[in-house]
Amino acid sequence: MTAMSPAEIAGVFESAGAIRQGHFVLSSGLHSASYVQCALVLQYPALAERLGRELASRLDGLGIDSVASPAIGGIVLGQEVARGLRAPASGQPMRAIFAERDSSGILTLRRGFSVASGERVAVIEDVWTTGGSTLETIRVVEEAGARVVAVGALIDRSAGEIEFPVPARALLEMRIFSYPTEECPMCMAGGVAVRPGSRHKGAGR
Repeated sequence: MTAMSPAEIAGVFESAGAIRQGHFVLSSGLHSASYVQCALVLQYPALAERLGRELASRLDGLGIDSVASPAIGGIVLGQEVARGLRAPASGQPMRAIFAERDSSGILTLRRGFSVASGERVAVIEDVWTTGGSTLETIRVVEEAGARVVAVGALIDRSAGEIEFPVPARALLEMRIFSYPTEECPMCMAGGVAVRPGSRHKGAGR
């Protein structure tokens, strides 16, 4: 499969209307003039498969045994990345699991999901803004005994500034500025922010 260029990847998002301009409150609570909604791309199975395989190719050679994603944004992409990865050397089938928040808002493995001691896991998310959900998922996986060896996302809104403890791969880096409410220039100008996402509180993506 020929690698996709940044222009091709951006074109996929733009064609699906997944990059919006306005005044938004992100899931992190930060404000931004731009919003990326990966679900509008991932709703198309052919595009989800193509992007998942592209991200999987950039994680090749890391000896990944399974994929874990934070719900809900990373679930579809995690499945497609897992499908695009090589089969584990252990001979076990590749898995794609997800972490979700319990009634107290703590991210955890539920639904019978578990990881084995020393299992090599890639944490896959749709968008990184602060990296909070990915870092939380790393904690959950490692506290369960596995080893996170890489993280990946479709879009890195920080343009590479987030520091992860393992190799990080994103298909597209976009310099999109975000602001605390009290420092938001759009709020200072009298604008009213809207919440376009599905999660209104908790750690930032």
